[in-house]
Amino acid sequence: MIDTHMHADSRSGEDFEKMYLAGIDTAITCSFYPYRIEHEMILLNHLNRILEFDTKRAREHGLDLKVALGIHPANTNIQPDIIFENLYQWIESKSIVAIGEIGLEDLTESEIDIFKRQLDIADETNSKVIIHTPRKNKSEVLKEIMNIVPEHLDESQAVIDHINPNVIGDAVDSDYMLGLTVQPQKMEKEDAISILDEYGFDRFLLNSDISNKPSDPLSVAKTIRELQRIGYSEIEVNKVSHENAEKFFKLGTI
Repeated sequence: MIDTHMHADSRSGEDFEKMYLAGIDTAITCSFYPYRIEHEMILLNHLNRILEFDTKRAREHGLDLKVALGIHPANTNIQPDIIFENLYQWIESKSIVAIGEIGLEDLTESEIDIFKRQLDIADETNSKVIIHTPRKNKSEVLKEIMNIVPEHLDESQAVIDHINPNVIGDAVDSDYMLGLTVQPQKMEKEDAISILDEYGFDRFLLNSDISNKPSDPLSVAKTIRELQRIGYSEIEVNKVSHENAEKFFKLGTI
C-alpha cells in the first residue's frame, strides 16, 4: 500500500512502524510548516530536514518515504527565490517525486503568485505537483485553483488533494488525479468508498494527511481493508492501494 500524502516531520517513529506493519510500504511526505515563518531560511532548513532526516527515520522502521517539497500556502509570507532555486536542484537530482504540497488557502495575492510560480517550475521541469485545498471555503478555492492551473501546467501533471463528497462534482470532469484524504475531521473511510463506488477507481489516490493535528496513521490501510472486506475486486482495490500512485509519481523509476 502507498499513503500518498502525509507529514512525516510531525509524526513519531512508532507511527511509521504501525503503518509498515499494517501493510503500508511506501508513503509520500509533503512540506508544511505549521508555525509562522519569519524568514525563508527557516523554511529551507525545514525542507532539508524532511529530505535528509525524516526519510532516514522512516527507513529505520521499514517505511520507504518519498518526498514532495514546495511552499505550502500557509508559508507564503517569505521571499521565495531561494526555495525555488533549491526546487530546481532537488528535481535535477531526483530527490523529490513532486512539488508539494502547494496550493491556495485564503486566496491572498502572495499565495496566488507563489502558487503560479511553482506551477511554472513544474511545467518547465516536467514535474508532478500535489495541490492542497483547504477545509474552509473549499469549493470557492477549488474553482480558483482549477482556473489557474491550466494556464501554467497540464492538468494531467497534478493531483488535487483533500477532495471530498461536497466538491467531487466540481473536479471529476477534468484530467487531474484526485486525492481522497481519510482523516478525522476531514473524511471518513465510508465517504471515500462512496466516491470510489460512484466514480470508479482510475483517477483517485488515497492518503491519511497525518500531521500535527488529530490523525490516524492507519486510515489508508483501514480503507483498503474495508474495500476488500465488502467485496470490491482485486483489480479495483489495487489501483487505489498502490498502482495509481506508482504510475502517477513514477515511483518505480525513483
